[in-house]
Amino acid sequence: MQNFLKIVICCLWPTLLTAQSSLRPRDLGLKIGVLPSGQLNAITDVAGVKVGHKTLISGNSVRTGVTAILPYDGNLFQSKVPAAIFAGNGFGKLSGTTQVVELGTLESPIILTNTLNVAQGIQAVIKHTLAQEGNKGVLSVNAVVGETNDGYLNDIRGQHVKEEDVLYAIQSAASGSVEEGNVGAGTGTVCFGYKGGIGTSSRKLPKSLGGYTVGVLVQTNFGGVLQIDGVPVGEELRQFSFSDQLLNNVDGSCMIVVATDAPLDSRNLERLAKRAFMGLAKSGGIASNGSGDYVIAFSTAEAIRVPHQPKQPILQTGYLHNDFTSQLFLSAIEATEEAIINSLFAAKTSIGFNERRVEALPLDQVIPILKKYNKLKND
Repeated sequence: MQNFLKIVICCLWPTLLTAQSSLRPRDLGLKIGVLPSGQLNAITDVAGVKVGHKTLISGNSVRTGVTAILPYDGNLFQSKVPAAIFAGNGFGKLSGTTQVVELGTLESPIILTNTLNVAQGIQAVIKHTLAQEGNKGVLSVNAVVGETNDGYLNDIRGQHVKEEDVLYAIQSAASGSVEEGNVGAGTGTVCFGYKGGIGTSSRKLPKSLGGYTVGVLVQTNFGGVLQIDGVPVGEELRQFSFSDQLLNNVDGSCMIVVATDAPLDSRNLERLAKRAFMGLAKSGGIASNGSGDYVIAFSTAEAIRVPHQPKQPILQTGYLHNDFTSQLFLSAIEATEEAIINSLFAAKTSIGFNERRVEALPLDQVIPILKKYNKLKND
């Protein structure tokens, strides 16, 4: 069956490249890192995690949207999850940061959108939380809403994302495969001078290393010198930051969301988030002056959830020992790097605001480069 699939892919390859197909790097034989991925190679490999998108494309100027990430299907406010935030470069607007840092918990869905629609994201999260059963007496909600600036392709000043769009992303969030590329919050983004977008990946540790899963979702909108599994693709294509090429602006942002079922406390989740940022560096990102690069990490482990109204003053919890975190750190690095590359492979050429055009990553040129560096087998 595998040989048959390879034959079909080879026969259809020219057509697939032209259409900028939804084939992921692994479908082509590119394996990033040494750890195995989860079944879906997505953040939703972490049991309970759900993702929802709302994509807004209208006329020649609206290219934006919303992506929502839910740690589990339930009342997150009443049963919070351990969480942490790491700012690789703080030129951004990530609401709810200080409370997560102070208390070490997440009590709302994570919303990703564009820079000038963060307020709509906050309002929608508040409405969603107040409407949930059991939250009748809630008087405060810490909405975590992140962004990247999609103003090159999108009429960002028009603030086209509405409260109902955010609610749709939350309410439609589902487990299973996650759509990548020009969807949700990635609809109008640009990465390494090519069309960026939403990307996701995961790592599943063997039982001997704990059996835990780490999943990552990214919203890519940043610059640098693109590398794919160590291959200097940006240099080979002669399109990279400070190269005097079109779309030479290195500023942008990258939002990274890391989920794990490992029982990590907030302190070790922050350490995990820092490692995820190393995955961005491995892809060639440089966290430029004007780039808002943040990592939000949380644990879905049910045994360590924090009740909003505890029944006793001392919580009975068991966290993973420091000595057993290194394999999770490597998982976060690899999954982040691959999620970024997945976002580029999935993204399609887009024409938007002021007739600006951003090309998809040219796979017909990238594939030979990867073969040149022995990352893919020659036909």
